[in-house]
Amino acid sequence: MLSALLGKKVGMTQVYDDAGKLHPVTVVQAGPCTVLQVKTSETDGYNAVQIGYDEVKVHRAMKPQIGHAAKADAKPQKFMREIRLADAEGAEAGAKLTVDVFEEVQYVDVVGVSKGKGFAGGMKRHHFGGMSASHGTKRQHRRGGSINGHGTNLGTGPKPKKGKRMPGHMGHAKCTSRNHSLVGVDKENNLLLIKGPIPGANGGYVVVRRSKTAKVKA
Repeated sequence: MLSALLGKKVGMTQVYDDAGKLHPVTVVQAGPCTVLQVKTSETDGYNAVQIGYDEVKVHRAMKPQIGHAAKADAKPQKFMREIRLADAEGAEAGAKLTVDVFEEVQYVDVVGVSKGKGFAGGMKRHHFGGMSASHGTKRQHRRGGSINGHGTNLGTGPKPKKGKRMPGHMGHAKCTSRNHSLVGVDKENNLLLIKGPIPGANGGYVVVRRSKTAKVKA
C-alpha cells in the first residue's frame, strides 16, 4: 500500500496532547495528489507510481507535460515524484490520494531541500572549533588550518583527498529527516502535523512517507 504524499511546508506551531504536554509541530499541506502513471515489473521492470502535486495552468506548461498528464485524465503538475512499491496492484492512473493514506501511520520521514546558506567557512559549515584566540594568533582565528597533511597518499599527493571538510557552499541540498512522530491528521484541510522541524523553508515542496527505520512501525 502506498504511504507517501507530496506536499508543501506551511510553517510551525504548537499543539497539546491528551496529557496536556506541549509539542512543536510542522504543518504540511499534503495532497491531494494525482496518480499520473503506474509502472509495473511487466512493462517497466519495477513497480512504482508517479504522483503529482500542485496543478499548473495549461498555458504555463509545456506540451510534453500536458500530454503526459492527459493520459491520466489530469492537469499538469508542478511537483512530481516517483514512489517505489513492492506491488503496484490496485493503483490506477488518475486516482486522487489524500491524507487518508496516513491514517494508521505513527512515524514518517520527510524529504526536502534544505535552506541555502551561501558560501560559508569551516566553523559554520562543519562546526570547527577554530584556533586559539590568545596572544600570538594573527588573523587565523576562524581558519581551517593546514590541509597539506591530508593530501592523497599520506600527504604526498598533489591535492587534498575527496571529501576533505573545507569552506564552501552550504545548504540547498536534498536531505531526509527521519522518524518524526505524526501528531495529527486534518482530513478536512489536508494537513499533516509532524513533530519537530523538517528540511526547507516555508512554502517549499516536500515528500512525506512512512518511516523506514522507526523502531515502532504502524
